[in-house]
Amino acid sequence: MPLNATSPPPSGLAALEQRLRDDLELLGWPARRWVPPRTHAGQPVVDVLILGAGQAGLAAAAALAQLGIGAVLLDRAPTDFEGPWATTARMETLRSPKELTGPALGLPALTFRAWFEAQWGRAAWTALDKIPRLQWMDYLRWYRRVTGADVRNGHAATALRPRADALVEVDVQTADGVSTWLARRVVLATGRDGLGGPQIPGFLHGVERSRWAHSSDGLDYATLRGLRVGVVGAGSSAMDSAATALENGAASVDLLVRRTDLPRINKSKGSGVPGLTQGHWDLPDAWKWRLRHYINVQQVPPPRGSTLRVSRHPNAYFHLGCPIHRVESTAHGLRVHTPQGVFALDFLLVSTGFVIDWAQKPEFAAIAPHVRVWSDRYQPPPGDEDPELADSPDLGPAFEFQARTPASCPGLERIHCFCYPAALSHGTVSGDIPALSDGARRLASGLASLFYREDIEQHYAQLQAYADPELLGDEWTVAHTAQRVEP
Repeated sequence: MPLNATSPPPSGLAALEQRLRDDLELLGWPARRWVPPRTHAGQPVVDVLILGAGQAGLAAAAALAQLGIGAVLLDRAPTDFEGPWATTARMETLRSPKELTGPALGLPALTFRAWFEAQWGRAAWTALDKIPRLQWMDYLRWYRRVTGADVRNGHAATALRPRADALVEVDVQTADGVSTWLARRVVLATGRDGLGGPQIPGFLHGVERSRWAHSSDGLDYATLRGLRVGVVGAGSSAMDSAATALENGAASVDLLVRRTDLPRINKSKGSGVPGLTQGHWDLPDAWKWRLRHYINVQQVPPPRGSTLRVSRHPNAYFHLGCPIHRVESTAHGLRVHTPQGVFALDFLLVSTGFVIDWAQKPEFAAIAPHVRVWSDRYQPPPGDEDPELADSPDLGPAFEFQARTPASCPGLERIHCFCYPAALSHGTVSGDIPALSDGARRLASGLASLFYREDIEQHYAQLQAYADPELLGDEWTVAHTAQRVEP
C-alpha cells in the first residue's frame, strides 16, 4: 500500500460504534464527575451501587453517566448471563414491537435497530417480525460494552443495612468470601421478582419438589422427555414452558387454565402513551389504582406466536375452566383434581407469575418490616381489592422507599426500587422495554438532585473558591473620564 494511502473507513458494527463514540463526544457524555468523592474509615464510598446488571441496571448506569454520576453494578450471574434472557426465559421472540427503542436513552446509534442493521442490513430489518430472545441478549451485551458500564459479575448482595450517617452497608458474597461495601445510594434493578419470587399455589404444599417446577426455575427441560406434563396457567410463560416441554419430547402436555376463555386483548399495550409514561406519577391515588387494577384483572394474553408454538403439537391439550383443587402424589405420579375430573400426570410446570414476598429475599430482612406499602396509603373501593397492588411499595419521586413509621429505619430512603414493583407508584418505567429510558432518566435526575442538595455546603465552598479568571485585566485601558465629559 502506498505511504499516502488512507485506510478504508470502518464498516458494519465498527462503523456504528464510531458513530456512537462521535455522538457521545458531541453530547459531552459521560459528563464530568461532580459529586464529591467520599471515604469512610479509609474505605471508599460508592456514589450509586446498582444491584442487577440486566437491561434496567444498564440503562440506569448510562443515564447516571450522562449526568456525571458514577455507578457500580453488582450481578450474581456470570458475565454475559445477566437477567433471564439466556437462562430461564424460554420464549422464541420478545413480544415488544421491534421498533421500540428500549434502553437507548434517545441515542439513535444505541438502539437495537442500529445494532441489527449494522450487521445484517436494512432489508433484513424490514423482514424481521419480532426480536429473537437470544439476539436481544446479544444486544444487551454490546450495550454494556459500548456504554462502559462498570459491572462486577459473580457479586451477590446478601444483606442491606441503611445507616443514620447517610451510608448504606451492603454485604457482598463473591468466590473470595464476603465483604462489606459502602454506598451513598443503592438502586435495586432486580427485575420482575425484585421484591419477592415465584408465586406458588397452595395446592403444591406437600408435593415433592422433584415433581414440579415454576416456570422461572432453571429446569433442564430434556428431563421431561417421555413424561405426562401438566402446565398451570395460560400466560406467556405458560405457553413458552409448554412449548419447550413439547419440543423436548414430553409425551403430552395438558394446559390447566382456570379461566373459561383466554384473554384476547393486551390492555397494557393500549395504555402505552407518553402521557401515561410521564404523568402516572402525578395521578391521584384512586386513578393509579384504577388503571393498574384494571390491567391486572383483564390479564395480558399470551402472544399469538407463543400460543401457536404449543397448539401445533397434536399432543398439546388446552383445558379451559379447569382450576386445580388439589394435587396428590402416588407411587405412579401425580393425581391432579379439577372440577372436570382427575388428571394423571408425571410432572407439573407452574406458570403463576411472581409475588411481592420479602421472605423470599433474605438480603432485605433489615428493611422489609419498615417499608411503607400501598395498603398503608390507600384503601380501594369494595370490589377493587388487589393483593399485588396492596403489597407494592409506596415510593417517593426518585423511586426511593419510604418508612411506614417515620424515623423507624434511618437511611431507608437511600434505597431506590427500580424494578417491577414500582409500577403502581411510577407506572411501568422501571424494567419493561417500552418506557425503560424514561424511567432511567427519571431515576438519574432524582439522584442528581438529591446529591446536590446533600452536598450543597461543599458546592457553595467550591463556588466561593472558584478563581479561574475569564478576564486578565489587559483587555482594556482605563479612560481619562474628565477629558470625555463636559466641563
